[in-house]
Amino acid sequence: MSGAPSRLKSILGHLTSSKTTPSDAPHLHHLSPTFFLERAAAIEPDAQAIYHVTANNVPLSRTYAEFSERTRGLAYYLQSHGYRRVGVLAPNTPAFLEAIYGIVAAGGVIVPANYRLKEEDIAYIFEFAEVDCIIVDQEFVHLLDYFRKSNQKVPFLVDTDTDADTGPYDQALQQGLEHARTANLHGWTGLQCHATDEDSMLAIPFTSGTTSRPKGVMYTHRGAYLAALGNVIESNLSAGRCRYLWTLPMFHAIGWTFPWAVVSVRGLNVCLRKIDYPLIWKLLKEQKITHFNAAPTVNTLLVAAKEAERLEQEVRVTVAASPPSGHLFEQMSNLNLKPVHVYGLTETYGPITKSYPMPSWDDLSAQEKYAKMARQGHGFIVSLPIRVIKPEQPPGVLIDVAKNGAEVGEIIFSGNICAKGYYKDEEATKKLFDGGWLHSGDLAVWHPDGSAQIFDRAKDIIISGGENISSVALESMLVEHEDVLEAGVVSVPDEQWGERPKAFITVKEGKSVKGEDIIAWAKNSSRISRFMVPREVVVVKELPKTSTGKIKKKDLREWASQE
Repeated sequence: MSGAPSRLKSILGHLTSSKTTPSDAPHLHHLSPTFFLERAAAIEPDAQAIYHVTANNVPLSRTYAEFSERTRGLAYYLQSHGYRRVGVLAPNTPAFLEAIYGIVAAGGVIVPANYRLKEEDIAYIFEFAEVDCIIVDQEFVHLLDYFRKSNQKVPFLVDTDTDADTGPYDQALQQGLEHARTANLHGWTGLQCHATDEDSMLAIPFTSGTTSRPKGVMYTHRGAYLAALGNVIESNLSAGRCRYLWTLPMFHAIGWTFPWAVVSVRGLNVCLRKIDYPLIWKLLKEQKITHFNAAPTVNTLLVAAKEAERLEQEVRVTVAASPPSGHLFEQMSNLNLKPVHVYGLTETYGPITKSYPMPSWDDLSAQEKYAKMARQGHGFIVSLPIRVIKPEQPPGVLIDVAKNGAEVGEIIFSGNICAKGYYKDEEATKKLFDGGWLHSGDLAVWHPDGSAQIFDRAKDIIISGGENISSVALESMLVEHEDVLEAGVVSVPDEQWGERPKAFITVKEGKSVKGEDIIAWAKNSSRISRFMVPREVVVVKELPKTSTGKIKKKDLREWASQE
């Protein structure tokens, strides 16, 4: 029989066994996507990592060895100065890519801000997240004037984005490398490429910013790592040498985790300061782009550009941010732009479901095939299956709708790539995870095959005379008119029906059409049900959009009320 000391030791062993660390559990290590850069540079240092046309219009190319060296310089600089919450206000530049790795390697947290926001909103984001340093592109320094008034001690590292490498940001990188040499730190020594706690924060991206008080979403090392690998698999980034074009803003959900995903397969990052459709077509052709991400509105304008022509190589286009139409997918496919349809939220690191095309769809008509491709799909391989639940239930009650493609409910998520919650907002986090599942706020039907089809955000469903009208579905059908480029639909009050749809459209270049022409077509020649046909169609020059290409329904409602 064992004595009391040995029994006590045994009991303590059982009590502490669940708190293993990599040092006493050699089969485990904490996950962090920051390691992807160190790994890529070690495996293939001479591989091209970055191509970019700078702000002074000079082509710039960097290898993974150079990318890694500059990132280490930034990390050592931030670490030596004790900066832990670092804001980023920049377009899709090499500096932004370096920041995504360097900030976290220094033990810090990335706080990106949308440079299309008002000065007051940018100041709110940086103050709320408690940043102690900001990396800012020279073009957008003026947007920090409001922030500077109350935060004069927060330093700015200004990136000039030129080929000269002499600006304040570049000087900071050189100081960081000099600090490492003086301290005899080699490579990534002393930096935090491997997380000590994979459930700790590495970034706080903010929700859309269409309101004055966006929410900060807490991203963890583990969630970002798994979301990035999910994108590698679901977008097929590992097939050959991926050449990724940065059309999606890096500030939006950390570029849907693609800054980590592309580097994990040692792909090429083709950076892009702004959306420029002629330039995008030029890069697609000359740089032999294999992948890019974009919202349906960006793709709509891309395929309508006069430079559009079928590409020699197939380009996989990850499409998300708002529900696309089957008509758009057909147009893209004709240009060798293969849609990879995904769906997600800032709260899910970007994409969390994918529409998986089935071989049997090849036997369908083009209209039926692309309509199926436009559904929201199934959960990522690194996530769990979605659910669609009945709305307006008591707190904590989750009841699935029937998988009949008819009953409308809310999409909810669970699994590895759900964010940890909202930063400094316990009440909103509790509401987000009501019943233990993350609530999207998106209404959809659940099809027998398990895929979902989004109708609208709850507030965008139009109930007219007892009939539910999806503004998304109506928009998708209006753009089937040969002269219509884009469509946005909102509800307006109606004395007889309670409310009814009103449409705003833009017209393709070189075309001319009136609102009454579209109404007549909708009534007599389209697939639109009679009760869905808008009484008013207004032709506008441009539809209001968010930074990620979503149509601003709030602005359209204001337009409608003013008219």
